[in-house]
This record gives sequence, C-alpha cells and structure tokens, in this order.
Amino acid sequence: MTTAAAGSPRTYQVRTYGCQMNVHDSERISGLLEDAGYVRAAEADEQPDVVVFNTCAVRENADNRLYGNLGHLRPVKAKHPGMQIAVGGCLAQKDRGDIVRKAPWVDVVFGTHNIGSLPALLDRARHNAAAEVEILESLEVFPSTLPTRRESTYAGWVSISVGCNNTCTFCIVPSLRGKEKDRRPGDILSEVRALVDSGVLEVTLLGQNVNSYGVEFGDRYAFGKLLRACGDIDGLERVRFTSPHPKDFTDDVIAAMAETPNVCHSLHMPLQSGSDDVLRAMRRSYRSERYLGIIEKVRAAMPDAAITTDIIVGFPGETEADFVRTLDVVREARFSSAFTFQYSKRPGTPAATMDGQLPKQVVQERYERLIACVEEITWAENKKLVGETVEVLVAVGEGRKDERTGRMSGRARDGRLVHFATGDLAGRIRPGDIVHTTVTYAAPHHLNADGAPLAHRRTRAGDAAEAGQVPRTPGVLLGLPTIGAPSAPPAPVGGCAAP
Repeated sequence: MTTAAAGSPRTYQVRTYGCQMNVHDSERISGLLEDAGYVRAAEADEQPDVVVFNTCAVRENADNRLYGNLGHLRPVKAKHPGMQIAVGGCLAQKDRGDIVRKAPWVDVVFGTHNIGSLPALLDRARHNAAAEVEILESLEVFPSTLPTRRESTYAGWVSISVGCNNTCTFCIVPSLRGKEKDRRPGDILSEVRALVDSGVLEVTLLGQNVNSYGVEFGDRYAFGKLLRACGDIDGLERVRFTSPHPKDFTDDVIAAMAETPNVCHSLHMPLQSGSDDVLRAMRRSYRSERYLGIIEKVRAAMPDAAITTDIIVGFPGETEADFVRTLDVVREARFSSAFTFQYSKRPGTPAATMDGQLPKQVVQERYERLIACVEEITWAENKKLVGETVEVLVAVGEGRKDERTGRMSGRARDGRLVHFATGDLAGRIRPGDIVHTTVTYAAPHHLNADGAPLAHRRTRAGDAAEAGQVPRTPGVLLGLPTIGAPSAPPAPVGGCAAP
C-alpha cells in the first residue's frame, strides 16, 4: 500500500541543509525523482510519499538537527503506510549505517558520490520492505550529467569541480566529498549555454575550491580562462563564483574579473582567521599579509568590488591576541559582508583532538565582538552607496518584509541585497526582470531604494517566472534543456532579455 492514490504519481519533498553545493545537489535530486515519475509535493503537504533529507556535516548541531527532524516524521510515517524517508549528503556519507540504527524508520541512506542511485534505492527498499544503505567512496558519475530541476528561472549553479585537495584541520569536507575532480571546460560551457538558452541570466560557478580548477589536467590558469570564456556567451549577463582559496589565487583571475564585462565585481574569499599562528594551526597555507595583498590587487583592478568572507572564532589555541589580530584584518579588509562562525568540533577532524579547546563563554564573547566589528564596517561601506544607481536582478523571497512594505527585492551586480519600491510598476515587475533604481538608505545587511525605479527591463526569465516554469536540464551531455510547459501555453507577455 502507498500513500499515493491508485494510478496517481508518488509525491516527493527535498529538505536541504548546508552549503551551495548541497543546494545544487538538491536540484539534481529533484530532477532525478521527476525523471523517475515522481511529482513535487505542494508546500503545504505534510505527508508526501517521499521525504529526502540532503544533509550537511560541517556544523556540530548537524546530527541533532537531522535526528530531531527524523523523530518528528516517525509518527507521520506510522500513520501513512508506504511513505519513504531517505537521507543523503555529507552526514549520510559520514554516519552511514548508523543512521538506520538510530532511526530504523529510515528507508534509504545514500552518499555524496551516488546521488544518481536514489530512485533505484527507493524502489528496492519498497520492494524488499527493508532499508537500503549505499555509500560509495568515489564518484559514480560526475553529478552534472544527472537530470536537474532548477529552482530558479533567472539564476543557476554550475559545478566546475567537486571535492577538495586541501587538508584544513577544522574541515570534514575532503573526507566526505573526496579529492578534487575537475570537469572539462567544454562540458561546463555547454551547461552554461544550456541554462542561458532556457532564459537564465546569472550563473554561479561552484566548487569547494574554484581557483584550483585545472589541477587534474595540469593548467593552473584554467579558471581565469573559464571566466573569460563565459564572457563570450551571448545572453549571459552575470557570472559569479564561489569559493576560492587564497593560496591558489592568481593575478590572471583578477584580470579576468576586471576585463570580462559579465563577470560580477564580487568576491567571496574565506579568511577564517587574521592570526598567522591560528592559520598555521588550521593548516591554511597563506598568511594575513598574503590575504590582504589579494584584496589590495582586487580593489586596484576593480575599485567597486564587494568582498565577502568566512571567519571562525574560537579555534583551539586561539589567544586574545590572535582574536584581536582577526579584528585588525577585518577592519583593514573592509568586507561588505561576512559569514561568522563559532568553532565547532567535528569528530574525524584533526582540530577535534587539539589541545586548547576554548570554553563556550570565551568563544561566545569573542563572537559577539566580531559581529559588532563586522556590522560597523558593513554599515559604513553600505552607506557609501546611498545616492548611487544600482542594477537589480529581481529575486523571489529575498525580503521578509516586502509584502508589508510594498517593496520587492533582488541582488545588485556586486551581490548586495536591495529592497526597492516598485512605484507605478507594481504588479508588472517579475522575478528575473532587471530594474535600475537609486539607493536611498543603507543598513548593515541590505540597501533600500524607496524612489520609483529609473528603468525596468522585462526578460525571458521573468516570462518563465510569470508562467510558473522552471528550467530542467537533463544532463549537459544529453542535449539542451527544456522548460516544463504548463497545460496550456501562456500568451506572450513581453520581449526577450537584451544584454
């Protein structure tokens, strides 16, 4: 017996935790399930036929969060025979069979290297009435060859590599994602063109360490060349990338960013700590002088560049002097935003067994000081943009107060979040459209533009959003993508995007 009505397709829901790589993997999971005949459950559906957890193992509370959510689903599943629960991602790769031991109502456990096996594992678990656990130690196929249900009509992730060759002592990713595997440039560019042909305006090149791209085929300048090649793709308006490692950052990448018009002047480059002693303990093979030198070169080539970062507070052995040095680097770097974390001990990492684990209250106090320092700087940097005109790619759901304030939201070319008034264009601006507007107010984490838009351009991405369509890529080696059509084709609603 199943929860789906006789003759109707089984429904699914994917719940995603963690980084951009996980978000993109969830798009592949959705694509695989829909390719196998499943349909996405409605947002309000509390009992889909299949629930997939795509997990993260980076933070200490990842385990508690997963098992708490699995516990909430146990009585739901008990009341709905045929419902299946699957757990994938980094935590699944790490915990393996322990998940079924701790939560025996889970039906499938799959790892980071065998996403493509999920539909078959669900079928097998249903047929055998027993849990299926399959964890591979290396990639079965490169994930981008799998069918993908894209979540956005206007922006898309494109993986250029998976895995990581670094050995940072706090990070568990290399043991869960494996050594770096690079895609061939032609395959990457084919996927980018396929997305653009479906109306996507913005692409983010994705990898654990994007600027080491090319290590597998012996070209240390491959990433800069890839950025320049993206500049030759008609209709691609914005190119971003995340995340680079300072040790691999080369001047040709800065030149490619500055000289390729569609590459955005935004850079997310993890600092982690401003203390050279802590960086050494983290096994981060650069020092603060090298990091600040890269920023200096980026700003010399692109004065308008917005630079964001990651910072960890409370790493084992961090002294007050080490922490103060981090604050010094933050003040010198003038970040436009920072993702800040309290050090989280992860079993299986060298840092977990290091001496000098800091008391929670010390870490918390330093974290609060770091937040105050970062927000003082980001607010000051954002205030410099008041009165400036910004180009905004309109997004879905970026502003929690938009409905109450009558604003819409999107991202400027430098990545900053902008909440803007629609003026006389209310109801005509769609997600995926382009708006030019003037900044009237700055906060530490966003900009407001409360005057009427200066310009509005309708795009094919906006047309698709209005029609309720999303791009679906069947795998770039299998042809160009199609856009899921509604039951009746919509009437024409506007012109195509223009570069």
